[in-house]
Amino acid sequence: MATVAKAHCPVCNAQRVEKYRPFCSKRCADIDLGRWFSGSYAIPTEEMPDEFDIGTEELEEDGI
Repeated sequence: MATVAKAHCPVCNAQRVEKYRPFCSKRCADIDLGRWFSGSYAIPTEEMPDEFDIGTEELEEDGI
């Protein structure tokens, strides 16, 4: 029979607690949330070239 690997907290690598899954504590969950808010974590995107940026002057000229 295969053994199931125990999951660990992604912040401190301690054994996770089901209540705070996938973290071990509220503290580690808050640290992770703070990292998202500060921009430490980011979902990669492809930036559009500047030629596709429409400035407000162009919108006003077009009557939009």
